[in-house]
Amino acid sequence: MTTPPDSPRRPLRRTGLTNPTPPALPVLVYDGDCGFCTTAVRAAERYVRPRCRITAWQSADLAALGTTRRRAEHEVLWITPPGAVHGGAGAVAKLLLSARGGWPVAGAVLTLPPVRPLARALYRLVAANRHRLPGGTPACALPPANRPGTEPGPQPGLTASGQ
Repeated sequence: MTTPPDSPRRPLRRTGLTNPTPPALPVLVYDGDCGFCTTAVRAAERYVRPRCRITAWQSADLAALGTTRRRAEHEVLWITPPGAVHGGAGAVAKLLLSARGGWPVAGAVLTLPPVRPLARALYRLVAANRHRLPGGTPACALPPANRPGTEPGPQPGLTASGQ
């Protein structure tokens, strides 16, 4: 049997896939109104290069992602395609685990039982002081409902009379 001149020399291998679409990516959700958070995410995009979609919670369909505004206001989120939601230091670990190079090692270290509580405490410390860190602005210290350009909303712990 001879090969026609216009056909490839080797037959193409069939993978068995009927729809070769790429798998869905996890989503990193961050506070787009916070200068520190935005700076940190841009640095991660540039240097860590995680394999995920990145979106500010202010422009995300949080219900479709399986989370709430309250949770997104509280911490950075890593949402897997099946819908698992990881927050704070866990989200940072997942972001690092998704990258190439040596970053997954750092992500794995953050998930170790002796390190995990320290990572959580460090995340909370940074989150509480993000307005003081490089890229941070005074607006980062305000609750999202009180930031310039946002509509005022009820604050936790306050009644309609403000007491």
